[in-house]
Amino acid sequence: MFKIKQFGNINLIALYSIRSIIMKNQVLCFGEVLWDTFGNEQIPGGAPMNVAQHLVKQGLNASLISRVGRDEPGERLANYLKLHHLHSGLLQFDDTLPTCQVSVQLDDEGKATYVIPQPVAWDNIEPSDVLLERIKNINVIVFGSLACRSQRSRDTLLNLFENQMLKIFDVNLRAPHYEPSTIQTLAAMADVIKMNEEEASLLIGGYDEPLKDKIIEFQKKFHSQTICVTRGENGAMIYHNDKFYEHPGFTVDVADTVGAGDAFLATFIAGLLNKIPMSTVLEKACAIGAYVTSQRGANPVYDETTINNISKNTADAIQA
Repeated sequence: MFKIKQFGNINLIALYSIRSIIMKNQVLCFGEVLWDTFGNEQIPGGAPMNVAQHLVKQGLNASLISRVGRDEPGERLANYLKLHHLHSGLLQFDDTLPTCQVSVQLDDEGKATYVIPQPVAWDNIEPSDVLLERIKNINVIVFGSLACRSQRSRDTLLNLFENQMLKIFDVNLRAPHYEPSTIQTLAAMADVIKMNEEEASLLIGGYDEPLKDKIIEFQKKFHSQTICVTRGENGAMIYHNDKFYEHPGFTVDVADTVGAGDAFLATFIAGLLNKIPMSTVLEKACAIGAYVTSQRGANPVYDETTINNISKNTADAIQA
């Protein structure tokens, strides 16, 4: 997502015009919401919340189903979600389990590792009456593997799959919080699967095997229409309707990698739902993912000028 080798002429102002997406697309993001803790600083996080927030920024009607503790950190998260138009009545409160607070450690390159407590409130997401009624109007669901570490939340998600909708699986492996059998179950039900290159190697095997061969093997096993693999500084690759699309990425100064994949996925979903050409979708997703790595935390503010500057600076560097 972050390093580019070549750049063609492209109007990124046009790329950013995805607020024309038909609002009939009701997107539900299922899973964890939490506090990412960087030393003494706390930032709201969790992949489903990050994806939902970026979807809202890009003009989609997105909502979040998650669970927090009935405690002070949970109250702060609920207020944050209200402020960012994500508190749609689907946030649940747990009287026993605490709100999740994750310790984030960054290495010298800004890459993050996470210490995730267990159990926490989002391990207990329930099939509430409000959720079961709302799901009838949802036609896109985005879900990850982390919240499926517990049987309660996993069963709630799997029951939602009985409804007809586009299912988008964000693999997002966090050892030791997953079981291969659960990943396989979720992948078999997904229409779209997004993972990073390391996750692709873990799930498919063959670290020395070319990535395209891994993706084809994965598609033959799980029959997903679309498979997206992010490659860090080397961009991303998409296999869609039996055709490969690649982008080498953009160069930025990395602050941290928290949320970059979530921003990428949200941008990809927005483009997919709006039927934008896949090569254009991929380039914009890489640009926004790269911008997020240049900022602290998963949800920096951005607009079309910000994204245009990423492409312009990259082009200028290549010409120099």
